Amino acid sequence: MSARLPERILIPLANPRTAADLVRIGASVMDRSGCLVALGIVEIPEGVPLSEGATRARHARRLLQQVLDFVPEGVELRTLVRIGRRAAEGILETAAEEDADLIVFGWSGTPGGRRGGEAIFTPTIDAVVRDAPCDIAVVKQRGVETVRRILVPVRGGPHAELALRFADALGRRMDAEVAVLHVLPPDVGEGVHVEAERALQAFIRQHARGRSVPLVREALNVRNAILREAESADLLVMGAAVPAAATPPGAGVAAAAPGTRGGGLFGALPEHIAQKARTTVIVVKTREAPSRAAFERAAQQAETLEAVDRAAEAKRSVAARVDRWFAESNYHHSEFADLRRLVALKEQQNVTISLILPTLNEAATVGPIVRRARVELMEQVPLVDELLVVDSASTDETRTIAAAEGARVVQHPAVLPAYGSYRGKGEALWKSLFETSGDLIVWCDTDVQDWEPRLAYGTLGPLLTEPRIAYVKGYYQRPIVEGGVLREGGGGRVTELVARPLINLFFPELSGMIQPLAGEYAGRRTLLETIPFFTGYAVEIGHLIDIIERVGLEGLGQVDLERRVHRNQELEGLSRMSFVILQAVMKRLEERHRAHLFAELGSTMKLPRSGRDRLSLEVIELADQERPPMIRIPEYLERRRGTG
Repeated sequence: MSARLPERILIPLANPRTAADLVRIGASVMDRSGCLVALGIVEIPEGVPLSEGATRARHARRLLQQVLDFVPEGVELRTLVRIGRRAAEGILETAAEEDADLIVFGWSGTPGGRRGGEAIFTPTIDAVVRDAPCDIAVVKQRGVETVRRILVPVRGGPHAELALRFADALGRRMDAEVAVLHVLPPDVGEGVHVEAERALQAFIRQHARGRSVPLVREALNVRNAILREAESADLLVMGAAVPAAATPPGAGVAAAAPGTRGGGLFGALPEHIAQKARTTVIVVKTREAPSRAAFERAAQQAETLEAVDRAAEAKRSVAARVDRWFAESNYHHSEFADLRRLVALKEQQNVTISLILPTLNEAATVGPIVRRARVELMEQVPLVDELLVVDSASTDETRTIAAAEGARVVQHPAVLPAYGSYRGKGEALWKSLFETSGDLIVWCDTDVQDWEPRLAYGTLGPLLTEPRIAYVKGYYQRPIVEGGVLREGGGGRVTELVARPLINLFFPELSGMIQPLAGEYAGRRTLLETIPFFTGYAVEIGHLIDIIERVGLEGLGQVDLERRVHRNQELEGLSRMSFVILQAVMKRLEERHRAHLFAELGSTMKLPRSGRDRLSLEVIELADQERPPMIRIPEYLERRRGTG
């Protein structure tokens, strides 16, 4: 065949319940190494913040999961949901982002859509066809459960070539005969008829490999001739009409028959056939190749256009980007509750997963956490490949309990001893990268009284389902325990009083993060090994600031984990945490602006102490150290080479 089949096929779905035929068609015309992308678009009216589409996006993702039931074995399919003002714009943006080769639309067969109207197909399909960055196929859905004969009317040109390639692929996958039809005017004479048959056979040899039968018919009315032949076919595949001037010389069968020209999107003839034929119809159109003059004009304008694009991007509202991101990248753990599906995705992507539990005197809670993680995420389903407890020199029975429940336990002071050791959670997390081998890393806090596996698989889900996402934060309701009584609300005080105001002031790209300091998060090793780690309380805020610099807002996601009850710190402990977080933010601000913004960045905190006949200030040294990216550590590189 003269051209490869498409490798990346986008299937926009208004109703996933009708997707079976589109998925089967897409899988049949796709290159074996390719991928189908099922796309749901959530339209938000003008004047309504895009962020209000978050709940609708979750619902759309759940509906799209139904599409997975229709996927043939061995075919890769991803689901995506995008938020936008108009569906056509969202489809075009996604096609460009995904570098799609083909967009496949389903169509009811009614001009203007089910409600009628001025559109040839539907307003959305028409708009995409006009500006498509790739090939297009519109399917009038009448069922493809049993296909024994496929009809392909051709008259040459790139659209006919595409139609025959697709029909040939469908015929081979569905074990169907492909009838390749060319219609001549009546009474052309035997010589012309024979020449047309030869040209048609050559056309078939060039663009098909399966069971293809050439058919040359003479008819005064081309439309009626095609419709008559379609009565005995289960599927009709037809290319867009090409004006005679655009037909390449020597195409043989490309001589235009009467009634084949016309306006519209695909041409009058294909559009008429698509509406009138009683069987399933696929009309296809190749992306228009620019003329030489247009290409030269585009080359001359490239530098100017790039400058305009850069200026437009610089002016683009951060608030608008955050608004859209909040809706599109805000997940719920229940979307990933099918753990066997996550395992299948893990195996398909050939990745491994490490679950890391940092501990410091967590004897009261670590046992049940390790037990449930081991049983439910490793033994019942093989989602997690490695379970590590990284301990910060606990003085209670934390390590003994964790080991007894089946975790591998290390003390972080003993890891990479040549580099010394600092106190703090961030130090434990940094060294856990060295101690694990998973391609995906999940961290979960261990001071949790009601730990559930969703705290781990919830943050893993987006990494396995969305290739663009590199780092995922969890968020949840945070009740607190006061005097032994559980009270709703009141948790996350450092987030609300310190982190959120700082983020909104200085890092507004992160302002959509609901709980930026949450202890449940996951990321790709290829990203995590390239960022520095603060050694203490600032590790979470440092991650977000450094990661968004590397992967952009689109590389982040967040997941609603619903509810988590954990041990709450006293006010003084929260004050210390706030001080360290402030230091880290100020440091990143100075680095980002390459300026010395503050005359002196303090590292000591003074805490007033009072008692009977006593008033004093206690001076405490509080400053997170900063570990370099793990990828710079020679021992790490050597270990990775040994496990690669």
